[in-house]
Amino acid sequence: MTYADVYESWKSDPNGFWMKAAEGIDWDRRPSKALFDENAPLYEWFSDGMVNTCYNAVDRHVENGRGEQTAIIYDSPITHTKREISYVELRNRVANLAGALRAKGIEKGDRVIIYMPMIPEALEAMLACSRLGAIHSVVFGGFAANELAVRIDDAKPKAIIAASCGLEPNRVVHYKPLLDGAIELAKHKPDFCVIFQREQEVADLIPGRDYNWHGFQYGVEPAECVPVEGNHPAYILYTSGTTGQPKGVIRSTGGQLVALNWTMKNVYDVNPGDVFWAASDVGWVVGHSYITYGPLVHGNTTIVFEGKPVGTPDPGTFWRIIQEHKVKTFFTAPTAFRAVKREDPTGEYIKKYDLSGLRAVFLAGERADPDTIVWAQQQLGVPIVDHWWQTETGWGIAANPLGIEELPVKVGSPSVPLPGYDVQILDEGGHPMPAGEMGAIAIKLPLPPGTLQNLWNAEARYKKSYLEHFPGYYETGDAGYKDEDGYVYIMARTDDVINVAGHRLSTGAMEEVLASHPDVAECAVIGVADKLKGQSPLGFVCLNAGVDRSHADVTKECAALVREKIGPVAAYKMTLVVDRLPKTRSGKILRGTMVNIADGTEYKMPATIDDPAILDEIADALKTLGYPNAG
Repeated sequence: MTYADVYESWKSDPNGFWMKAAEGIDWDRRPSKALFDENAPLYEWFSDGMVNTCYNAVDRHVENGRGEQTAIIYDSPITHTKREISYVELRNRVANLAGALRAKGIEKGDRVIIYMPMIPEALEAMLACSRLGAIHSVVFGGFAANELAVRIDDAKPKAIIAASCGLEPNRVVHYKPLLDGAIELAKHKPDFCVIFQREQEVADLIPGRDYNWHGFQYGVEPAECVPVEGNHPAYILYTSGTTGQPKGVIRSTGGQLVALNWTMKNVYDVNPGDVFWAASDVGWVVGHSYITYGPLVHGNTTIVFEGKPVGTPDPGTFWRIIQEHKVKTFFTAPTAFRAVKREDPTGEYIKKYDLSGLRAVFLAGERADPDTIVWAQQQLGVPIVDHWWQTETGWGIAANPLGIEELPVKVGSPSVPLPGYDVQILDEGGHPMPAGEMGAIAIKLPLPPGTLQNLWNAEARYKKSYLEHFPGYYETGDAGYKDEDGYVYIMARTDDVINVAGHRLSTGAMEEVLASHPDVAECAVIGVADKLKGQSPLGFVCLNAGVDRSHADVTKECAALVREKIGPVAAYKMTLVVDRLPKTRSGKILRGTMVNIADGTEYKMPATIDDPAILDEIADALKTLGYPNAG
């Protein structure tokens, strides 16, 4: 079947489409139908089915004769450690951990916060919660104490599972003091904590509250899988909100299992037994969907990577892992590829490895600039698929569905909407826009299975954030357009569309132009306040390794390029050369914070920032350019 056939089969019979997809999951009680819309605009999927996530991710593969297959490969260039865990070993480890949690009173519906680095035990903790029907909330390891405290007070966990430390290339991140500080700050106190002691740092345990991971499990009865309703929350994942109060996205159990299992073959084109690697972190949505649940539910081998794209030890780390572990499909963020490209623009490290087993590379997390995609296509010789989704959706909204049909690539587009998503481009009044014209990207309700069903303890906020602006639609917060072939183009977050003297312009389009400059490794464009024009664009560029030309020449060429490609209407004049850009730990550039610095307006330090010192560097650079209020 072609993509068009599959998309049409969903559109003409959504219930039939998703009930067929649900056959890929082992149910304790099969659902009577797919969509439950009695409480619209709050929709649920497979609500009356009974199912267990851990059984589908682990036990069923053991029972079906795949127990000796490797489930998890752990590769840590930071600790020089590699190990493999088979499905049968994973089942035994998870059943023991779940049994220990149950002996301490954790049961269906209880919340458990997980605060761990990229080690297999993080996945085991997630699976142990799902085995019991407990609702986990993974918080990115190393998050500041006050941010962790906010999440403790919102989720009210009965237990917290943490590690003694995390490891960066040149430092140890002390998790336990951060955890102790968070519990002290939080109004809600967990009943107990379980600490996985890493040999790089053994943490002090508080008697009566903290338990050692191994000792805690000694002599317990392993736990069986507890079936839960299809609409039972599998987890809460906090995404940063504009108000500073994080939003707890709720993922339901049945919908997640069905959707993720469907995508593994239809989008990523892997079969059970293939090695699938998402180079992300369990603290982010990609880590939930495509390090832990998607690959394991589908019977793939997943890789847990503790390292960086460059510097652990060099820009060849990705390629070493792909060769060594026979990775078929690789998923990472564009920012990771830009880092590799900056260090190795001619691909010398790529040539050292045999990548013949690699089928495709998928990029997501932010817009992939065409220059990076073209570089990767030339260097790797496989499809480079930019695909678009959000923490809220849990899986791809638009992608090139390689397992159905490999569509022509249009560089700059994440391709076409996947079945389940009716993507529309709307004007401010909520009216559909013609092909080629930019507007707000919205998805006609209901969203498909596996997407958010609500926000934790915040239904009014859920409706206000996503459903009220365009009634009958989910508002993505992204702006862009669709072309005549139905390909989607994501040009900016809605708040990154700037208004220059009455012209609505996309900062993303300007970034594409800057990224095409041969000396530019990475860039960002923001709109800064301008008394005359309302806003004017300001570009930040990081240069490739080894570029020793005058910065003035580069900035002059950047301005000329934007004028040539976008036109004088962009009024683009100013470019700053900087060593690095402020980013979240997942690689998203903090454009909103940069705008606040340039305009001299107050801002809250983003909880997810990778290195706060960069903000001072940006402020100093802006002052040299004549922005006196910067800071």
